[in-house]
Amino acid sequence: MRSTPAGPAGPPPAEPGADHHFDARRQDAEAGEGARLRRGIISLLVLGVLVGALVVAVPGLRTVADRLREVSPGWVVLAVALELGSCAGYVAVFRHIFYRVPLVLAVRVALSEMAFGAVLPVGGAGGIAVGAWVAKAKGGSLRRFMERSAVLFLITSGVNAATLAVAGLLVGAGVLHAPHPLLLGLLPGVVGCAGLAFFWWLPDLVARRSPDRPDGRLVGWLRTTALVVGEAREEVRHPGWGLLGAVGYLWFDIAMLWVSFRAFGHPPPVGALTLAFLIGYLGNILPVPGGIGALDAGLTGAMILYGADPATAAAAVLVYHAVVLWIPTLLGTLAFLRLRPTISERVVLTPERPPGARRVGG
Repeated sequence: MRSTPAGPAGPPPAEPGADHHFDARRQDAEAGEGARLRRGIISLLVLGVLVGALVVAVPGLRTVADRLREVSPGWVVLAVALELGSCAGYVAVFRHIFYRVPLVLAVRVALSEMAFGAVLPVGGAGGIAVGAWVAKAKGGSLRRFMERSAVLFLITSGVNAATLAVAGLLVGAGVLHAPHPLLLGLLPGVVGCAGLAFFWWLPDLVARRSPDRPDGRLVGWLRTTALVVGEAREEVRHPGWGLLGAVGYLWFDIAMLWVSFRAFGHPPPVGALTLAFLIGYLGNILPVPGGIGALDAGLTGAMILYGADPATAAAAVLVYHAVVLWIPTLLGTLAFLRLRPTISERVVLTPERPPGARRVGG
């Protein structure tokens, strides 16, 4: 996003016709992003109807439909409240990473990213696309936006990996319960620890490489990744309260899945539920509108693997997915509609933080 001086002088005069070309480019980008969101929501509605019809029509799935009728409205309200907490967590960590962006704009972009990420998951790329559109339309540095988005992705992914590591090690040690604790507990925990260690030490490993040796494609990728990892590591070494948003973003979601199970009776043990959630969510990397089918299959299969009753798991996942899909989509769509009329407004960014500055205040 463009950093402009706070004084009345503004940026230097543009060449004749530059404003016209910029406005045309901005309007094209705006129309394209709006069309993508509309198409995604329409696809989402159609797929939702098809899945609902499938649940009712297929004899083996009628048990799931029967279980869905048993849901108490109170549990649904609690699930919605937890999902709102998850959304607030993402907004908080987004604001922390993009601290130079004005508050209102940051909130609108964060919620819009959540809407695009819910409708067009693709491993999170759908959400980043709308933020890149805003940065480009406002004449900002697209490269810098992508770098900070990568930092945000690494921090939220780091919370996922840390949660996987802690839950897996606690299950392996017998503190938390899950079937086959060594295979389904200790092994995922070790994988989570290894992933965290690799990325944490990657900048140091790359820095030790001799500068005289020629860089190949892999080494070039590692250097670029190491730079972004270094920024993410600095955020962790000098934390602010906004980083807690990354924890809330994940943990409120896990709590919401627990509530979805509780609505039908007894949920799986916390350790089993947490590990199944993190492993099952890998299905969301498939480019399916709303993750319908892919996320449901991934989460349900993982829950069954970790000992949940199949009919209860399928019903709980459907309730969870409905809430985690529509709450961010509705909030983000409203934010996107408020964002579009302001896309041509000038943005004044705050100064960069000094290297190593404390961020406890956010």
